[in-house]
Amino acid sequence: MSPVLQIEDLHVDFHTSDRRVIPAVKGVSLAVHPGEIVAVVGESGSGKSVTAMSVLGLLPPNAVATGSILLDGREVRGADERDLVAVRGEKAAMVFQDPFGALDPVFTVGYQIREVLRRHRPAMSEAERRERAIELLRLVDLPEPERRVGAYPHQLSGGQAQRVVIAMALACDPKLLIADEPTTALDVTVQRDILGVLRSLRDRTGMGVLFITHDMGVVADIADRVVVMRDGAVQEDQAVNDLFDRPEAAYTRQLLAAVPRLTAQARPEPPATETVLEIRGLDIVYRRRGHVIRAVDGVDLDVSAGRMLALVGESGSGKSTIGRAAVGLVTPAAGRIVVDGVDTTTASRRELRVVRRRVGFVFQNPGGALNPRWSVGDTIAEPLRVHGGLRGPALDGRVRELLDAVRLPGDWRGRFPHELSGGQRQRVSIARAIALDPRLLIADEPTSALDVSVQATVLELLRELQRELSFACLFISHDLAVVDALADEIAVMHRGRVVERGERRAVLSAPEQEYTRRLLAAAPVPDPRAQAARRAA
Repeated sequence: MSPVLQIEDLHVDFHTSDRRVIPAVKGVSLAVHPGEIVAVVGESGSGKSVTAMSVLGLLPPNAVATGSILLDGREVRGADERDLVAVRGEKAAMVFQDPFGALDPVFTVGYQIREVLRRHRPAMSEAERRERAIELLRLVDLPEPERRVGAYPHQLSGGQAQRVVIAMALACDPKLLIADEPTTALDVTVQRDILGVLRSLRDRTGMGVLFITHDMGVVADIADRVVVMRDGAVQEDQAVNDLFDRPEAAYTRQLLAAVPRLTAQARPEPPATETVLEIRGLDIVYRRRGHVIRAVDGVDLDVSAGRMLALVGESGSGKSTIGRAAVGLVTPAAGRIVVDGVDTTTASRRELRVVRRRVGFVFQNPGGALNPRWSVGDTIAEPLRVHGGLRGPALDGRVRELLDAVRLPGDWRGRFPHELSGGQRQRVSIARAIALDPRLLIADEPTSALDVSVQATVLELLRELQRELSFACLFISHDLAVVDALADEIAVMHRGRVVERGERRAVLSAPEQEYTRRLLAAAPVPDPRAQAARRAA
């Protein structure tokens, strides 16, 4: 059977304004056959997304591509815009990582699906387009498609929005679906559902899927074949079972070794000492358009110095809300939050200012958390100037010490965020968070957007820093394998409540609650045979 996509010796170079040529893709060759899911994996900057963008002619103007890209037997590399418009949606369609960025917030999802049909199926009547939109939403297993067709993107969850984007991509029955990190920002249960939708669509329609990801657990769950890329070149191309059983390239073995695995093995745990964070009877309520939303409902938590408590659960369970409330960014409706002996719910502004000096915060997206106009040195130095009163050589020396603590060269203090990789930016965020020797560190999904090898480095860094500085840590995550690697205790949240809490090993190996068991069952496992057995069970 002829491949629906055949890429041969693809090269992509980016030409900069100062006449430099930066090679992004170097001689890539790969194929996708009808009914086959091919995963392209590798770290950020490996050329995965650039290769995918080349297929649909979505490269920026400063990119120059050479080689051959056959889509359903037709050469599309070098095609003019008119021909590419005809190809997009008809022959191949794309699903992006951020569904809310891909959807227009001012139009209903039904309108946006119908707009695709208007462009490519002008002979269809408006009634036929509406019926097709409902059919597509039903195809991707969106609940109540007849009602949801009139919904706006902001009225959908992340998983529902991603299903809508997939429905739009399928509107004209493409032979190839390109999915670029479509599950990275989703919870494990939602991720499992989206992967199930893609697998089911492949089985029902026979389309080929080019699936781009850095998550080896997702690869094990969905791929038939795997292409591993590094620095713009293909390292190996194997069937999924062969790649996990007998990886040929050293880089592939390195990637697999860096993947965190959920083992719940015993390890020495630091003893509980003085309590740094104490939360009792916490209620947080939002009021929107006459509706009362109870985001946090009667939560009790505490974290001791030198220990890490992981808050886990799906999006909307209240995890991040608790983290923001702990530093006074959210006002509780009831309850109390005591940080290092100070009740932040009754503290004055002056007292809150003092408390915030004792708390560090690491956010999920380091690119959004860092000021793009500030250098690395300025970013780390700000809390030292504002709260510590440091100036001159003392300030410069402390910035160097912090860069060294997060394993970055001291002379990088003059660099800007755009000059750093995602992992390097997150290290800068951590350096800033620990600048004032915090008693409490709150880490909100700090590694979810990072490649597996970078993630492993950042996790090890967090472990070492906690051992050295003995801060209490509230670690917010939906990745149970990461939680297993780091946490001492786990609190499982569901719909604003803590439904289970205990020592890490007890919760992960013998969960008491059905919800916890569902989370564990949905966690991706970097083993294709184990994933297949799960699906068959």
